[in-house]
Amino acid sequence: MINRNKVLKNIIELQNITVFQQRNKVFDNFSLSLERGQNTVILGPNGAGKTTLLKLLNRELYIVENENSSIKLFGKDRWNVQQLRAHLGVVSHHLQSNYSNNALGLYVVLSGFYASDGIWQHQNFDTEHIELAHQTMHLLGIEDLKSRQFSTMSTGEQRKFLLARALVHDPEVLVLDEPTSGLDLRACFQYLEIIQGLMSTGKNVILVTHHVHEIPPEITRAILLKEAKVVDDGDKTKILTGKILSKLFDRPIKIIEENGFYQALPG
Repeated sequence: MINRNKVLKNIIELQNITVFQQRNKVFDNFSLSLERGQNTVILGPNGAGKTTLLKLLNRELYIVENENSSIKLFGKDRWNVQQLRAHLGVVSHHLQSNYSNNALGLYVVLSGFYASDGIWQHQNFDTEHIELAHQTMHLLGIEDLKSRQFSTMSTGEQRKFLLARALVHDPEVLVLDEPTSGLDLRACFQYLEIIQGLMSTGKNVILVTHHVHEIPPEITRAILLKEAKVVDDGDKTKILTGKILSKLFDRPIKIIEENGFYQALPG
C-alpha cells in the first residue's frame, strides 16, 4: 500500500538521474530531494550545474531514462508544462534574455497562463485571466507599466513582470534564478522585500544563485553544488561559513552575517 503522505511530501525528487546538454553529460547518477514548506538556496560557482537543473525543472531538458532513475515533481513523473506552471513558477535569466522584446507589460503577465514567451492569436484570455493579471501587477507595483514594451523596461522592471508572469497561477513554489543580478542597490532591496513578502504568505521559494548577498533570512536550507555534485547540504547557518564556502569557490572567503543576511568578503 502506497503511503500518499510520503509521496506528496517532496516538491522535487531526483533519483540517480543522468542529463545531457547536447553531447555534454552534465549530471551523472545525481540525486536531490526538496521538501514542501522548506525555503532553500542552491548555491554554487559557474559551471556547477545550476542552469541545467533549472532547465530540467522547467521541462526544457529531460533525463536519460533507465530503470534506476526518476524525476518527480509534486509526486508525479509526467506533467503537461502548462499544468505544471500552476504549481511551480520559474523566473530565470534564460527566460528574460529570450523573451519577446515587443510584448507589452500586460501581455508578459498574461503569457504565464500559456507558459509562452509572448501572446499569440490562438490564445484566449477571458475576464478572469485579465483581472488576475491586473491584480498581480498591482501586488508588485508595476500596473502603471502595463502598456510599456518589455524591451524599454529596466532590468528590475523586466524581472518584476516575469515574476508577475509566474505568479498569475498562484503557484505553490517559486524557483528564482539569481533574482537580483544586474539590479542596483535600491532595486535589489525592493526585489528582496517582495520575495520576503511572498514567503511570509506561505510561498515556497527555491533560490538558485552564486551570490550569498541575495539569500533572504527566510531561507533555511542550503545546498551546495560543485561540478554537478551536491558537496554539502543542511541548515543554512551551518553551511554558509567562510571555511565551507572557501572550499566551494576555491579561494579564501570571509562571511559576515547581519540580521539574517550574508555578505562575502575576500578571506
